[in-house]
Amino acid sequence: MNDDPYKILRVSKTASQDEIKKAYRKLAKSLHPDLHPDDPSKQAEFQAVAAAHDLLSDPEKRRRFDAGEIDASGQERPERQFYHHYAGQDAGARYDPGQGQGFGHGFGTGSEEDLSDLFSDLFGRRAGSRGSTGEFHARGPDLRYHLEVDFLDAARGAKRAVTMPDGKSIEIAVPPGVSDGQTLRLRGKGAPGMGKGQAGDALVTISVKPHAVFSRDGDDIEIELPITFDEAVLGAKVEVPTISGPVSLTIPQGVSSGQRLRIKGKGITRGKTSGDQTVRLKIVLPKKMDDEMRMIAESWRSAAAFDPREDLRSST
Repeated sequence: MNDDPYKILRVSKTASQDEIKKAYRKLAKSLHPDLHPDDPSKQAEFQAVAAAHDLLSDPEKRRRFDAGEIDASGQERPERQFYHHYAGQDAGARYDPGQGQGFGHGFGTGSEEDLSDLFSDLFGRRAGSRGSTGEFHARGPDLRYHLEVDFLDAARGAKRAVTMPDGKSIEIAVPPGVSDGQTLRLRGKGAPGMGKGQAGDALVTISVKPHAVFSRDGDDIEIELPITFDEAVLGAKVEVPTISGPVSLTIPQGVSSGQRLRIKGKGITRGKTSGDQTVRLKIVLPKKMDDEMRMIAESWRSAAAFDPREDLRSST
């Protein structure tokens, strides 16, 4: 499989972060293991897409990759070359401080313990470490997952069981107020480490489905509320849906379409603070007019001097 993260995500090297995000979401949806449970090649593609996104979604990692400082797996290129040169070639040669060969080449008369410390300094801080027995320890890689949640689940919080790229099923808590595009980090839920290394993390990117009634602006919720002609003229008490259940709202007399009313504390709750809900009024007339409504309208038109477009004309 191609190891170029740009080609894996099918984007150009000049792609914006938003384009990279959209490409990842599209591929992750089509390649998810739940859709291809018996297709190892699709699962491998999914993991490659997740790894490519992990690299390119991080501006610093992307810069270093473009500059040739790290490879597609995120490893340091100079250290890899150093390791292959000194540890990989002439594997059968033993260290001899007097002959300048094997591990001793270029290090004068340093001891094996000194060299062990050197390699530990070079590789241990980033990739892991070697124990006294020579066993290699490294933290496991992070695993990425894309989770689509309903609007109300994102607003209220929910628990969801998801299948990770490695096929493992885990339950995650979607916190109240999670935003579209936000990434949740689940400590220790990634791939297992090497040796005694810790497991990596699971990085779950949330996609929030739009809602038919509610929309969101920060921690505030907004809805459009249809009202009748008589409710607009005379005022009324009506039931209004909120993300935490219906509430009663007083419509004042003489309101117009587009007028906004605010319900305090009925938005997104984060800790001890909550946003508000804005209700945008919309006067809706019945599709079929009866004779009585026509008579009322004709009588009002002949007697009233109200011109709703007067301000519009005076300003042009």
